[in-house]
Amino acid sequence: MQDPEVAAKAMNEAADEAAEVLKVLSNPARLRILCALLPGELCVSDLEEVLGSSQSYVSGQLARMRAEGLVECDRDGRTIRYRLADQRIGPILERLYEVFCPVPAKV
Repeated sequence: MQDPEVAAKAMNEAADEAAEVLKVLSNPARLRILCALLPGELCVSDLEEVLGSSQSYVSGQLARMRAEGLVECDRDGRTIRYRLADQRIGPILERLYEVFCPVPAKV
């Protein structure tokens, strides 16, 4: 049987970590970027088009998410392609999509 003090410490650490991830997801622009990246890699110009936002705004949001370890990128010449880095994010986004973006029932 696990020591209650150890279990409480583990739960507190997990809750703190989850809260940090949820803070990043709580911003609608960052959430849209992450959702756009769910199927695969995109460059900044693709994300600008999806969001209808400026290059500087999209790049700023991506920089924050890189610092948080949620996205990563590769450079191909002048093009930087972004993708999800944190494997925990995909299932969270998929569940959010199921709950908030349900497919309309066929009539």
